[in-house]
Amino acid sequence: MDEAPVGRGGGTRPRRRRAALWALVTASAALYAAYSLMRLRAFRASSYDLVIFDQAIRSYSRFELPVAMVKGVHNGFGPHFAILGDHFSPILALLAPLYWLHDGPGTLLVAQAVLFALAIVPIWRYAERRFGAGAAYCTAAAYALSWPVAEALAFDFHEVAFVPVLSALMVERYDAGRRGSAAVAALALLLVKEDMGLLLVGFGIFLLTQHEPRDAEDGGWLPRGDRRAGLAYIVGGLVATWVCSRLIIAVFGGDNDYYWAYGSLGPDLPHAAVYALTHPWDVLAVLGTPPHKLGTMALLVLPLLLLPLASPLTLTILPLLAERMLASRFGNWWEPHYHYNAFIVAVLVMASVDGAARLRKRLGPQVRVRIPALLPAAALLTAAVVCVPFFAFVHLADPALWRRNERARAAAAVASRIPDGALVESANAIGPALTTRTRVLLWDGQPRRAPWVIADVERLEFPFRTVAEQRRRVESLLALGYREVYRQDGYVVLHRDIADPW
Repeated sequence: MDEAPVGRGGGTRPRRRRAALWALVTASAALYAAYSLMRLRAFRASSYDLVIFDQAIRSYSRFELPVAMVKGVHNGFGPHFAILGDHFSPILALLAPLYWLHDGPGTLLVAQAVLFALAIVPIWRYAERRFGAGAAYCTAAAYALSWPVAEALAFDFHEVAFVPVLSALMVERYDAGRRGSAAVAALALLLVKEDMGLLLVGFGIFLLTQHEPRDAEDGGWLPRGDRRAGLAYIVGGLVATWVCSRLIIAVFGGDNDYYWAYGSLGPDLPHAAVYALTHPWDVLAVLGTPPHKLGTMALLVLPLLLLPLASPLTLTILPLLAERMLASRFGNWWEPHYHYNAFIVAVLVMASVDGAARLRKRLGPQVRVRIPALLPAAALLTAAVVCVPFFAFVHLADPALWRRNERARAAAAVASRIPDGALVESANAIGPALTTRTRVLLWDGQPRRAPWVIADVERLEFPFRTVAEQRRRVESLLALGYREVYRQDGYVVLHRDIADPW
């Protein structure tokens, strides 16, 4: 008679925890999807990069190479350019079946929302083993509200959507003693982007630092002297990065040196490596040039209360971070905005948990008893909430995000003027509204001979440098024989009766 209640209670608690965990995942995915879809509806998304991925995955859904006309034409690779020649991201093909259900960029935004939210599960498990369920919920919520995730969502869709969940799984599964599952997650990471091997290199370096088995108080499991696995991750990551960057991208028509951004160190990798080894102080100088890099690196650890600095797990993200911070061009790489910091945020959150556990262990038993295990995770969550108004999620309070303003209504009006199936050079902000039913090119400074053009003569649009330059571009199109057929709130629709060049 006494055993039944105990059994029911023992089974009820795990079920409640699972329900609460999946409620957090669902709520986060819903928040992310709503934010992204409202940005799309309010014309805050962009052709560069949302239309690129939309065109590529639509091609996948037709069992074709992932051709993105907007990318190929703008960057000089031609209209039949497959994005595998830009970045090696074959994992995107997994999203193609979703286009059989709904063909459009909104599908990608919802898929990204779900993928970002799924990283909550391994993060929760990792934290729960060290501090218990309550702390795990706080840690997972801190990740969910983190500024790198918010900024990635504010920049349309990217292959980074797969990285938080896969990187968190790699770390958490290995921590749980499930080496095979961790290896599967690591292999999947190599399909996300050509430089994800650097994340494996960092994880391998972390494993090399782990010389002692952890006790039960630390949580997790790692065998003594696990150096073979560490070396395997390092070698595998380096080989995969080289093969993807130097061989596979070229096979798909890409330029191996297109993203070489390390001219301050050398003209190519061998020269840069030699220079870095012989001039280490110059390398440190590059890490702080411009100083904005230091600000971004500080932002990565300050909201995490500097706890990653107490964990060797942070070694995992250093090669990938160095890839960006040692660059001397592509300034977006070291910005706190855009999607680049989302590649490392899940591991950094887990490193915060590990750092807190290591610091707690250093305290005496009497002191540990007085400090609640929930405290570090609650502090992480508090810091994440404090940061919300300073990053992209603050836009959730903007009424124009939820209700179209005059500018967005004008954008919708000009988009409706383009006939189905037409080839159109579109201002960056209008392309996502057209990509489902037209063939979109980016309106830029080069004549593309598209029958239709949507220009903007009042607000700056990528890739132009000034509004005056945009106006001159419209004047040159009029001189070429285009005629203005519609104008509203700074948007101009131009048309010319010419044959479609593609």
